[in-house]
Amino acid sequence: MWGQPPRLSTRAQPGPRQRTPEGIARFEVDMAAPRRRTRAIGKPPAAPESDAATQLDSFLAKYDPQVEAFARRALAKMRKLVKGAIEMVYDNYNWLVIGFSPTERPSEAIFSIVMPPGRVTLCFLQGAGLPDPAKRLQGTGHVVRNVRLYDLGHPDAKVLDDPEVLSLINVALNRAKVPVPADARRKLIIKSISAKQRPRRPSG
Repeated sequence: MWGQPPRLSTRAQPGPRQRTPEGIARFEVDMAAPRRRTRAIGKPPAAPESDAATQLDSFLAKYDPQVEAFARRALAKMRKLVKGAIEMVYDNYNWLVIGFSPTERPSEAIFSIVMPPGRVTLCFLQGAGLPDPAKRLQGTGHVVRNVRLYDLGHPDAKVLDDPEVLSLINVALNRAKVPVPADARRKLIIKSISAKQRPRRPSG
């Protein structure tokens, strides 16, 4: 999934990179090949889930307190909405990414939470074909769509409580190329940590 973040699969590349205010177009491209980025920055050894949770806490703590608090709430909601998903964490050069997948294969991930400085975004990693009559999804690439959840300095818009967004999440789960098994148990995995990172808080 993920990193200027590492990338999801070579098939996921939507075309030339383009900048947007939220930096999501570049993210959509960079989701395509986690293996290459993982080799560049190193893959951490597998850790007990309690240690992985502690590491994730430390990654989130790099952000502005308001962003960190919102991200924790968003994670808690996504864990209820995508029960039993394997969470794959990439603490990359540009931003933190937390993917939700039925398996440990990044190419099969269904969602990710992406955290550029000052923002939290939900990516629909197989979202290009989702029916979206309310036009809630952003992005124009071949694979990924996204919904902005939070901007630092703005009120919490409760996007993850919005019936239209909840419907999109439900449809994405039902249409996923590999579904999350009904009896699956949540698992947290730290997939990569970049030794060099951009600041996680907005400058200025």
